[in-house]
Amino acid sequence: MHRNFTQLYVHCVWATWDRLPLITPDIQEIIYNSITRQCNQLNCQVIAVGGISDHIHLLTSFPTTITLSKLIGEAKGSSSHFITHEIKPNQFFKWQGGYGVFSVSHSNLNQVANYIRNQPQHHQQKQLISNWEI
Repeated sequence: MHRNFTQLYVHCVWATWDRLPLITPDIQEIIYNSITRQCNQLNCQVIAVGGISDHIHLLTSFPTTITLSKLIGEAKGSSSHFITHEIKPNQFFKWQGGYGVFSVSHSNLNQVANYIRNQPQHHQQKQLISNWEI
C-alpha cells in the first residue's frame, strides 16, 4: 500500500456525576453539538450521539493519530467547560471520571447508531443492550 488506510469505529459511553439528571432538555443539543465539534477537531467523524438525562452515547470513527483517552477526555472536557462557563455558569454540571468504549465493525454501524439515536425510547421501554450501558 502506498498510504495508510484505517476503518476504526468506537462506541463510547459516559455518565454524569453520580448519575444525576444533569442533561436537561434545554442543554441536550448544546452538549451533543459541543461533543461533535470537538470530535471533528480531532479528525473523528461523528456517526451518532445521543443519550438520556444521566449519560451519553457516542459513535464515531477513530483515527490512529490520537488515543482513546484523548478522544474521551477532550469530548467530555470541552462539553463540560462549555456548559459550566458559557451556558449555565452558575449551575452544577460535571461528568463522571470513567467511561466505556466498545469497538464497532463497519457492518454494525447502523445497528449501533440506531440504538444511540433512540436512547429515550430504549430506556423507557427497558429494551437495553446491557453491554452497551454503563
